[in-house]
Amino acid sequence: MSLDSSSFTYVSPSPSISVITVDDTLMPLAGVDFVITPHLSLPNVCLVPKLRLNLAFIGQLCNSNDYCIHDLQS
Repeated sequence: MSLDSSSFTYVSPSPSISVITVDDTLMPLAGVDFVITPHLSLPNVCLVPKLRLNLAFIGQLCNSNDYCIHDLQS
């Protein structure tokens, strides 16, 4: 999920869909699309303008084939 629409290639509108936060706050989903930055390319990213921070799931990063996740504690 991202709050920054400038990193999206195009935003496919998602009317009347909301994300529910951990404190039960509803945040409207503005759309879904591909995000491309100088360091990251991810499909199916949700645009949620009311977020305070961008959120990424480790599984999504692993599935992107651009990143390898390592356990630094081993």
